Amino acid sequence: MGGFFGTISHSACATDLFYGTDYNSHLGTRRGGMATYNKESGFVRSIHNLENAYFRSKFETTLSDFVGNSGIGVISDTDPQPIVINSHLGKFAIVTVAKINNINELEDELLAANMHFSEMSLGKTNQTELVALLIVQGKTFVEGIENVFNRIKGSCSMLLLTEDGVIAARDKWGRTPIIIGKKDGAYAATSESSSLPNLDYEIERYVGPGEILCLRPDSIEQLRKPNDRMQICSFLWVYYGFPVSCYEGKNVEEVRFTCGYKMGKKDESEVDCVCGIPDSGVGMALGYAEGKGAPYHRAMTKYTPTWPRSFMPSNQDMRSLVAKMKLIPNRAMLQGKRILFCDDSIVRGTQLRDNVTMLYGYGAKEVHMRISCPPLIYGCQFIGFTASKSDLELITRRVIKELEGDENKNLEKYATTDSPEYRKMVQTIADRFGLTSLKFNTLETLVEAIGLPKCKICTHCFDGSSCF
Repeated sequence: MGGFFGTISHSACATDLFYGTDYNSHLGTRRGGMATYNKESGFVRSIHNLENAYFRSKFETTLSDFVGNSGIGVISDTDPQPIVINSHLGKFAIVTVAKINNINELEDELLAANMHFSEMSLGKTNQTELVALLIVQGKTFVEGIENVFNRIKGSCSMLLLTEDGVIAARDKWGRTPIIIGKKDGAYAATSESSSLPNLDYEIERYVGPGEILCLRPDSIEQLRKPNDRMQICSFLWVYYGFPVSCYEGKNVEEVRFTCGYKMGKKDESEVDCVCGIPDSGVGMALGYAEGKGAPYHRAMTKYTPTWPRSFMPSNQDMRSLVAKMKLIPNRAMLQGKRILFCDDSIVRGTQLRDNVTMLYGYGAKEVHMRISCPPLIYGCQFIGFTASKSDLELITRRVIKELEGDENKNLEKYATTDSPEYRKMVQTIADRFGLTSLKFNTLETLVEAIGLPKCKICTHCFDGSSCF
């Protein structure tokens, strides 16, 4: 998906920018970049490939090059960023967290209007540059950003580093978050509130959907009021978000714990212990164990020093390798046990298959699986949720195709908890992977755990709903 961090201060910003951006590393996959500005030397920008290294290792030795009191940084799973633009609006750098579904259509329109693209990645248009070109069609930054909101299909949140301040603009539906932090003489804007505490920032406010703010060292100027309607991605709480992060005032770990607690309270399965699949299944498992009254055991541990989250590599074979190699089972905690594992979701089923085979191989007597969200039935149209190119990459859709002969048939029935179709699909997945039992959380429980009205949460991947 990607994440960004921007700051503006009375003093040099490079250290805050460096660490603040790094605290978004769990969101990104491919590249990291930073840009700073000061009146004397202008803009300084650097971009590095992160596919075989970590953000800090790439930027630490050149941190002194980033001179200035304002800057923006990004961990990107799409194209090289930031982009630096010189335009009638002035010079500015830009980073985005975006998924633009109509990029080819917009590219053709801009080329027909005698505009050109200079930033290419793997022979494709850089979507952040496309956003920048849409912005410079406006007479002001606000008009240009509204042009982006109105023209793209998908979502786009962004930070602009200008000669006058840092502009933070959240996607018009608020699908991805922006959190504002404050400390004496400085403001920050970030995708993850977990970027803020260790840099001494306190959460000042959450940017609203479609809201545009200009940050200066001592002030926030609202350039555009937020929209009334919001569709923030529910999967932020399920998987992407770092445990200590908050979106719309709702803490990620608390939501995961509540999801597990509510499942544990109702579950009648007989098990000896509960374990979470690291990282995002742990919070749910702790809640489940408390609700169930069963002990929590670390029967599987993630090797944290070198292995990233399994969605990060762009190559599927490498993702599968990471999913397998990062988790180490503990035979002493598995041998002869009826063990229940909690995980955030099942997407392709690759990691689940490997995990279950490994658990039985290390002596587990029974393997039960509990998932903190409903089955993923629909591919995401709105954010860079997975690297999937087709809905058939979802295990649910492959099962539906086997059962119906058509992966698009009766989707509403399969998305309805406890319908005959739903039960058949879940049992088929359980049988395929040799699970003793498999249960998914209900949509109602997930929404209740998040604590926002359903109309403000995007649940499209679970129930196909859409605000359009």
